[in-house]
Amino acid sequence: MTTDLDPRETRSHDEREIALLQALQHTFVEAHKHSAHYAKTLDGFDVDQLTSRAALATLPVLRKSDLMAAQEAAPPFGGLGTQAPDAMARVFLSPGPIAEPQGAEGDVWRFSRALRAAGFAQGDIAHNCFSYHLTPAGFMFDAAARALGCAVFPGGIGNTEQQALAMRRYGTTAYAGTPDFLKIILEKADETGAPVTTIRKMSVGGGPLFPDLRAWYEDRGISCLQNYGTADVGLIAYETPAKEGLIIDEDVLVEIVRPGTGDPVPEGEVGEVVVTVFDPAYPLIRFATGDLSAVMAGVCPTGRTNMRLKGWMGRADQTTKVKGMFVHPEQVARVAKKHGLEKVRLEVTESEGRDSMVLICEGAGDADAVAATLQSESRLKGDVRFVAAGDLPNDGKVIDDKRAL
Repeated sequence: MTTDLDPRETRSHDEREIALLQALQHTFVEAHKHSAHYAKTLDGFDVDQLTSRAALATLPVLRKSDLMAAQEAAPPFGGLGTQAPDAMARVFLSPGPIAEPQGAEGDVWRFSRALRAAGFAQGDIAHNCFSYHLTPAGFMFDAAARALGCAVFPGGIGNTEQQALAMRRYGTTAYAGTPDFLKIILEKADETGAPVTTIRKMSVGGGPLFPDLRAWYEDRGISCLQNYGTADVGLIAYETPAKEGLIIDEDVLVEIVRPGTGDPVPEGEVGEVVVTVFDPAYPLIRFATGDLSAVMAGVCPTGRTNMRLKGWMGRADQTTKVKGMFVHPEQVARVAKKHGLEKVRLEVTESEGRDSMVLICEGAGDADAVAATLQSESRLKGDVRFVAAGDLPNDGKVIDDKRAL
């Protein structure tokens, strides 16, 4: 099942790793040279040592909160951009606010790979319902569809009746947007007695694709596949017709790390998605997306050989407030690291209006010493309980807030 695949999608594991690590080294050198942020944060690291993923894991993680703070201190791009704003093709401002640049024209966000897997091709009329307003999503999918030779209708968001009218007028064959919006358009068209019947394929993101919603589309003869990306990094992974996980894009390096740390987890364990992007205008090295996922074993039945993700499995930022104090995953991770604990979970509960917390640790150790470190890190007292290895669920949670809302 390798028909019409990019040869890079069927590379051996070793070929891909060599190419990714070479791209990492080049990006490291250029970022250190041309980016004020990386000149500081990468100083003291040796590029010649970046010959493995283990070496990559020694570099600092860039979290979204760090990015926002850097941009606030040094607008607009926090010193991460390698070009001045007036040299960029476009600049955007996403909620946060977070500034995002487009360094060059074309499919710089690489979403064409996801659209191609969903069947988009020359001759299609693609109706793009991602927003073109302030944020880059609309332009991301516009550029991707154009790269594949599709004609694009820039529908954006809202205006349901006009969207349906445009679909009928142009005989739209493909849709890109959030999973639920096309259903709203099609139902509105049905109500008017002028249904839209030409759409046969769609690539969706920016929200959950529930099984019953996918089934609804398929009952209408529409193939519905998911893409996964962010405004910061572009495409991260995409679904294929096999519908077995999400294939990592060929032009990003993805790690799964324990939330609150930069430490990679074993294959199959749920952790935070961390992405390295080799964009020369806006390199992002070990950018923490805040999303949870896990690596699937094996390869895709379509013949694509890259790593697969299980999909979106929640958020890694599990910060909560206990007795009026914020407790962060990073604090819990530091407790675990100090005492050599591989896996821990802080459970927060409430009884009669009083918060309490217990740190559950796999393995064995000195509960009193761990409790003392927990109090030192969080300024809150908590109990410590040890359990057998493997007893904690594989769901990526570091802080489990069990209090009723």
